[in-house]
Amino acid sequence: MTASQEAPGSASVPPAWARRPASLAKAVTAELVERIVRGVHPSGTPLPPEPVLCETFSVSRTVVRESVKILQEKGLVQVRQGAGTMVTPPTMWDMLDELVLAATIDMDESLGILDDLVVTRRLLESDMANFAARVADDDTVERLRTLVDRMDELVDDHVTYADHDRAFHDTIMQASGNRIARGVVRALESQVINTARYMGKTERALCVASNQGHRRIYERIAAHDPDGATEAMFTHITEAWLVRRNAPSAPVRLQR
Repeated sequence: MTASQEAPGSASVPPAWARRPASLAKAVTAELVERIVRGVHPSGTPLPPEPVLCETFSVSRTVVRESVKILQEKGLVQVRQGAGTMVTPPTMWDMLDELVLAATIDMDESLGILDDLVVTRRLLESDMANFAARVADDDTVERLRTLVDRMDELVDDHVTYADHDRAFHDTIMQASGNRIARGVVRALESQVINTARYMGKTERALCVASNQGHRRIYERIAAHDPDGATEAMFTHITEAWLVRRNAPSAPVRLQR
């Protein structure tokens, strides 16, 4: 019996996921993703059989099968003849997937997954800054100058500062013309932009230091200095993350 079929006056309260507006299959999938990432269903072990999942989530076999299909698409499970639905190792998971990335970040006390995200972003944005310095026209250079100057005025307003910060980086990515790299960076950033573990502190001094990095990047692009722009972007992203990371005793893995 589903939550919607419970008799009037029943004392049973449906779980939170069953009250979400999303489809049942998506809700069940989200819960299973969290359980797999947390290790409730460890890699190399089978998911509970269909009847058990149906009873656990109070849904039909159709919903369970759709959820398992979605899990397969995310790389979290494989359906093996005679062995059931097996949970795959983390190396097979789609880390660009919103649910998988969010759950992994939540479970990673070492911040290693965020280190990896920053390394990926740094490599892509440094390359895009290099190309932007080669091709940036006057309008792009003026746009970057305006953003940098405006951010100097916004160091006491970290919310508006952050909006301009993202606009600055996106202007460079658009100027590079690399739509795939820009899409990857934007996808990664969209998953962590509201995550305190990634955003870190919002002190005035940090905004001031951050915009000094932006200005160095702008100056190298304005000078059409590809190598200088690459180095400035590399340094800016590295230093900004190490400050936000705020874990000096933790291993630093950003020198790759």
